[in-house]
Amino acid sequence: MTKEQAKDRIEFLRNEIKKHDYLYYVVNEPIISDKEYDLLFRELYDLEQKYPEFLSIDSPTQKVGGEPLKEFKTVIHDEPMLSLTNTYSRNEVQEFINRTIKSIGNEIEFVAELKIDGVALSVKYVNGVLLQGATRGDGTTGDDITENVKTIKGLPLSIDLSNFKEFDLSSFEVRGEAYIRNDDFAKINEERKELGEKLYANPRNTTAGTLKLLNPKLVAKRKVRIFTYYLLTKNKIFSTHYQNLELLKKLGFPVNPAYKICKNLDEIFEFIEYWKSERHKLPFQTDGIVIKVNSLQQQELLGTVARSPRWAIAYKYDAEKVETKVLDIKLQVGRTGAITPVAELEPVFLAGSTISRATLNNFDYLKELDVRIYDIVTIEKGGDIIPKIVSVNKDARTANSKPFEVPETCPCEYKTKLVKYPDEANIYCVYNECPWQIRKKLEHFTSREAMDIEGLGEKIIDKLVSLNFLKNAADIYYLKNYKDELLKLENFGQKSVENLLNAIENSKNKPLDKFIYALGIRYVGIEAAKTLAKNVANIDELAHKTYDELLLIEEIGEKTAQSIINYFSNPENIQLINRLKEFGLNPKSLKKEENNSTNYLKDKTFVFTGELKSMTRNEASAKIEELGGKETSSVSKKTSFVVVGDNPGSKYQKALELGVRILNEEQFLNLINLKDSL
Repeated sequence: MTKEQAKDRIEFLRNEIKKHDYLYYVVNEPIISDKEYDLLFRELYDLEQKYPEFLSIDSPTQKVGGEPLKEFKTVIHDEPMLSLTNTYSRNEVQEFINRTIKSIGNEIEFVAELKIDGVALSVKYVNGVLLQGATRGDGTTGDDITENVKTIKGLPLSIDLSNFKEFDLSSFEVRGEAYIRNDDFAKINEERKELGEKLYANPRNTTAGTLKLLNPKLVAKRKVRIFTYYLLTKNKIFSTHYQNLELLKKLGFPVNPAYKICKNLDEIFEFIEYWKSERHKLPFQTDGIVIKVNSLQQQELLGTVARSPRWAIAYKYDAEKVETKVLDIKLQVGRTGAITPVAELEPVFLAGSTISRATLNNFDYLKELDVRIYDIVTIEKGGDIIPKIVSVNKDARTANSKPFEVPETCPCEYKTKLVKYPDEANIYCVYNECPWQIRKKLEHFTSREAMDIEGLGEKIIDKLVSLNFLKNAADIYYLKNYKDELLKLENFGQKSVENLLNAIENSKNKPLDKFIYALGIRYVGIEAAKTLAKNVANIDELAHKTYDELLLIEEIGEKTAQSIINYFSNPENIQLINRLKEFGLNPKSLKKEENNSTNYLKDKTFVFTGELKSMTRNEASAKIEELGGKETSSVSKKTSFVVVGDNPGSKYQKALELGVRILNEEQFLNLINLKDSL
C-alpha cells in the first residue's frame, strides 16, 4: 500500500466508523455486528500506527464513541469513561497478559467479570445522595440524564453512610451498565405487537433509547436496571478492584455476582468457558467477559492508550448461530387481524434452548430473504430474545425447495380476502368473525394484565371457540348457562368448572383501566389504559370523547386518539360493550376527584421483602399506586413501611435497625383495603 492509498483508506475508515458510531450511539439502529465494527476500528488503528503523519485529533481512535445528544445538558466526566478493547480468542487474551507482565512484572492477578450487554452510565453521590447521572457520550462529555437515572430499578437514591465512617465517601462516583431484563423486554415487545407497532430489536438498544427519553415517567415504565462495576473516590479506600466491588455491594448497589479473581490464563479461560453456556440461563443479556488487572496501583501504572485502558480488555462471545431446515411456513392471525408468516423448523439447540419455530416478521422480510420451504437457513439469537432467520444457504437449495406464495385470503375457514394498507408491511384479515382473531382477542381479554380470568387459557379458549360457546368477550359471561355442557368436556371436573365460573364472576370487579385495556383498542396499552381511566368517569364517557378532547389528555397522541375514535365508531364494538354492561361490567373510574380514598397513601413509600401469599408483588405495587403511594426498592429512614412476607431478606433487618414501621401481610392488606388507619 502506498502512502497515498493509506491516506485514502484511513479517511474512508474514519468516515465509515463515524457513521456506525452515529447509528449505534445516537440512532440506536446499528447495521453491522460488534465484530465487524471492531475489525474496521482495528484496521484504522493499525494504519495510523504505521502512518503517524496521518493521525488526526478527530479520528475515532482518539475518542470513545458517539456524540452527546443535544436535548440534554452536557456534563464533563471527572475521569474519562473509556471503552474496552475487544478480543475474540485465547491468543489475544494471552497477548494482553504478556503486555501487562512486560510493563509491570509477574506479580499480577486479574478479576474476570461477566460483561453485561447494556449501556454504560456514571452516577455521582454527594453526602450519600444521588446528585447526577450521565451517559458515557464521547467518553469526555456525556448527557445529564439524572431524572431518568433516578428511575432505575435497584439504584439507591440515597445511602446511609453512618456505617461507613471509616471511609471518605463524602463524594464518590459509581459506574455501571444499565440494562432491561429479558422478561421485561418481552413484555414491552408483546405490548407493541398487540398495538401493531414495530418491535424493538434487542434489550440493549431498547435500554439506550429508553434512557434518552425526555419524560422520566416513560422511562420508569420500562423497568431499566443496573449492575455497578466501578467505584471512584477522591482518596483510594482499598488497593484492589475486587475490594471495591465488595464495598459497592455493602453500600447497597447492585453488583453482578459473576466475578472472580484469576491468577493466570487458564483460570481466566475456565471462567470464560463456564459462562459461555451458563449465561443463557440468566434473565438478562450478556456478550462476553471483562478481564481487569486487580491492583488499582498497577492500573494507574499501566494507564491508557487512545480510547481504551491498558489494564482491561473484553473477551466477546460470537453471536450464536446454527443451521437447520425449514419444514413449513405457516400463518398466524393476531387479534388485530395482522397475518404473520412463521417458519416451522427442524428442532435445533441454540443458546440454551431448543428452537422449532422462528418468526419471519412480515411478507416483505420473507421476500427479501427469499426463504423457501425445505431451505437450509441460519438462525441466530445473539442479542435478541426471539430467534430469527438471518440468512438462507442458497448453495444447499435443492429442487424440492418451494417458494412461499403470499396468500390472498385468510387461512381460517371463511377464507376472507386479505387487505394491505398503504405504508404498512403487514396484510390484514378484516373479518370480525374470523375464529383465529376471536381466539386472540379472547386470550387478550382474559389475560392477567386485563380481566385476569384464571382457567381461560389458550387451550380452553380454543376448545370453547371450536364448540361455538365463545364468539366474543361478552359470551364469557354467558358460560354459566352452559355448566352442564362444560362438565361433559374432557378435563372439566366439578371443581374446575366452579373455579372457572367464580373467576369469571370475580372479573366483574376489575377496575376501569383493566376493562379499557381488555377491549383491545389498537395503540391502547396498559399505561395508556391507566391514563384514560384517570380522565373519564366510565366507559361511556370515553366512548363520547371527541378527537380534540382525547388529545388534551397527557400522553395520548394523535395515533392513539384516532384509534379510540375508530373503535367507538364501530357499531359492533358498541354492541359488545352494551352486552358486557348487561352482564354487570361497568367499572368505576380512577379519577381522583371521584374517589376520596385515591390519595389515601399519598407520599407514602413502601418496600417489600419476602413472598406475599395473597397477591403478586406487581399486584401489591399497583394497589399502592392506585391509592397514591409508591413502591421503592431500598430501605432508608424516609421509607414509610416495609412489608414483610415469607422468607424476608436483608431489607427486613435494615428496617429494624432504622426503626421503619414494619407490616406483616395481614396488616398490609388491612391498610390497602382501608380497614386500618395510617
